[in-house]
Amino acid sequence: MKQKQTVFRLHTFRWKPSGQWLKLFRYLWLSPVITASVIALQSTGFLQLLDWATYDQFVRWRPLEPPDPRIVIVTIDEPDLKKLGQWPIPDAILAQLIEKIKLQNPIAIGLDIYRNLPVQPGHEDLIKVFKTTPNLVGVEKVVEDQNRASIEPPPILKDKKQVGAADLILDADGKIRRALLSIKPPERPTILNLGATVALIYLQTQGITPKMTENQQVILGKAEFTRFTENDGGYVRADDDGYQILLNYRGSQDNFHKISMTQVLNNEIPPDLFRDKIVFIGPFAQSLNDLFFTPYTSNLFSINDRTPGVIIHANIASQLISSAIDGRTLIHVWSDRTEWFWVFLWSTVGSSLGWIYGGTRWTVYWLILASGGLIIISYSAFMSGWWLPLVSPLLALVSSGMVVTAYIANVERQDRKMVMTLFQRYVTPKIAETIWQNREDLLQKGQILGQKMIATVLFTDIKGFSTIAERMEPAMLMTWLNEYMNAMANIVFEHDGVVDKFMGDAIMAVFGVPIPRNNPQEIAQDATSAVSCALAMGEKLRVLNQHWQQQNQPLISMRIGIATGVVVTGSLGSSQRMEYTTLGDSVNIAARLESYDKSFYSEGTCRILMNEETHQQINGKFPTRYVGRVQLYGRQQLINIYQAIND
Repeated sequence: MKQKQTVFRLHTFRWKPSGQWLKLFRYLWLSPVITASVIALQSTGFLQLLDWATYDQFVRWRPLEPPDPRIVIVTIDEPDLKKLGQWPIPDAILAQLIEKIKLQNPIAIGLDIYRNLPVQPGHEDLIKVFKTTPNLVGVEKVVEDQNRASIEPPPILKDKKQVGAADLILDADGKIRRALLSIKPPERPTILNLGATVALIYLQTQGITPKMTENQQVILGKAEFTRFTENDGGYVRADDDGYQILLNYRGSQDNFHKISMTQVLNNEIPPDLFRDKIVFIGPFAQSLNDLFFTPYTSNLFSINDRTPGVIIHANIASQLISSAIDGRTLIHVWSDRTEWFWVFLWSTVGSSLGWIYGGTRWTVYWLILASGGLIIISYSAFMSGWWLPLVSPLLALVSSGMVVTAYIANVERQDRKMVMTLFQRYVTPKIAETIWQNREDLLQKGQILGQKMIATVLFTDIKGFSTIAERMEPAMLMTWLNEYMNAMANIVFEHDGVVDKFMGDAIMAVFGVPIPRNNPQEIAQDATSAVSCALAMGEKLRVLNQHWQQQNQPLISMRIGIATGVVVTGSLGSSQRMEYTTLGDSVNIAARLESYDKSFYSEGTCRILMNEETHQQINGKFPTRYVGRVQLYGRQQLINIYQAIND
């Protein structure tokens, strides 16, 4: 029975011996290298679009929140424009609309419509409304960009300091993920965003006013707002001018209570719809093009309708109010160093999986499972208000796993080449494969470690070879001897032995190496294989002699010595030349048995002598006879020797 590998398996997982865990560091050095590479790639902005895409997907995956009961939006949509028959809305209609809303005593009114110039008729009526509505906030466009120049606010509202900025921050892909709470124009006071302005008016009625901390964070009620910086979350060198925060959308336009301008003008509204609430007035009509891309706008498979700007201002106001009063979560991010450690951690996970399952299909399965776990962790954190990096650790995880797997494959190719270089000439493919499967127990620092074990050693020698060599031409001698050696070596291989070395006309073979035999049945099998091999060698030599006789080549006989006992196997030699060999007293005994009394028992083609240990192990499987208790050359102790009968 063959030695079985001491291995615990879960599917194809091979548990490493405790000492082998130290070899993990042979591969984990790749983790910091891959981490640094991923971070360097991220710093170029190459992963930014993917980070934004995952952020958007998490936003869409979140369960929808209920509409904010504190906000109502009066929309100006296509039916309203069709009924009016013009745009911009005449000042008289706008004044009438605001007056209708004022009747229900809202806390604040946000007018997301530019009114820097009169739109007759009714301009005087509108000015009167502006003067008599202290909770009305108009808008101006502060920042000039490639799409629009700056737009002045209504002069009356500007004088009364009832103006908010309509400016929104667009990312490079055209989407809005950040809220611009305030802007500091050159040589002008700071201007709050429209949504922030009306939110502060509302919060003031609740006794909540903003406080600034020493590190420039804003505290509003239960919330502390952290100012956005250029590399927060998935951003790389973003424009962080003004006071920005990550916009935690309550939802799309469906998450706000809306009513059309026509319904308000026709008094088709509940009596307390606007009471004690924030009311936004803004365009919804597609033709007015006050529309923006948001995380809700598009996914991997489709593009939905763009979001009106007034909805984004409503989301900003809702975020400030609900965070301050209700403790609704904000979106937080880690520091750069924490994110780097997170990437390194998942790179280490990938390296570990690559090491544990390297070279098997389970590497891919476990990397997929780990990737799924990373996505679940990131999404769960997002649900709690944390935007953790996903693309960079995911890239580090998969890259580390694949690189370590490739690295291990390369190391294994080198190890296999080294192992096969040592053994391929001396063992059968079956033994070579067993050696390869147990390479971690055998190899260290490029050589086979010395191992003590019980094995059976076989020595063969040709009787009278010196005389034959003296009479034959060297070239013919080499051909003839190779034919003999090849035949004998093949017989060793057939009996699962290892050809240790060729020494002139002698062959040394070992049975039971290089994998230690600890089972008595296996040790007995090795001895049986050695004796069976010796008998087969004798039979083969008789066939060779018949062949050589026909070719007028020398006929020979051979001597074989077999000894079972303790040996030490391992690599022997120098750094330039190293061979696998077997040493020990049993090797000497086998050699002495082969050369014992060359004139004794010389009849026949093959003489086979064995020591007592071998005789005990074969347990009567072959016919033998007791030779005697003798003293072998170079040894002081007497030993019992036996002869295997083969003729």
